Amino acid sequence: GMAKIEILGTESLGVRGLCCVVEVENHKIVLDPGIALGYQRHGLLPHPVQVAVGARVRRRVLAELRDATDVVISHFHGDHVPLPKANPYQLGAQQAAPLLRASRLWAKGADGLSNHMRLRRASLAETLGRELPNAEGQRDGPLTFSPALPHGEPGTHLGTVMMTRVADEATVFVHASDIQLLDGQAVSCILDWHPDVALVGGPP
Repeated sequence: GMAKIEILGTESLGVRGLCCVVEVENHKIVLDPGIALGYQRHGLLPHPVQVAVGARVRRRVLAELRDATDVVISHFHGDHVPLPKANPYQLGAQQAAPLLRASRLWAKGADGLSNHMRLRRASLAETLGRELPNAEGQRDGPLTFSPALPHGEPGTHLGTVMMTRVADEATVFVHASDIQLLDGQAVSCILDWHPDVALVGGPP
């Protein structure tokens, strides 16, 4: 089976995001290297325990990026991507940039993004000093990327996300950020991919 599937940051681990690392053949793939805490949610700052967990998860994500061969960005919300203008509880693109010089980047395309997210995509590319090629629908070695699919229910202002399939001869892993299992097309795509393990952002 796969050498490693390790979940680095999720809601149930105390941060917002769906970051994980998958090792397969000669690839080390980091998916969605971003984290957020509910900064000023309902006027409240994050709890100190949350802040400590967030700092620990951020260090781990940065450590895994150091030797990542491939880095995948499913969409451009602040808990899934290194941010050019990060608050203290997020992962900054400036911190990530020097670690990403040698990685291959696979990113959600600009189509179907709000203006705000399109600008964020462009400013991330600028901060990283690299193009963010549109990976939607591409296949390469163990990696397969979905077309753009709804972030939750179709037709909301939340836009679209890209899912990733990582496969070797024994195991299929699917990473499905924030689809929330609310759209038939996204669910059909997961079923067509026949995962052994699926990491899925469920309903909020």
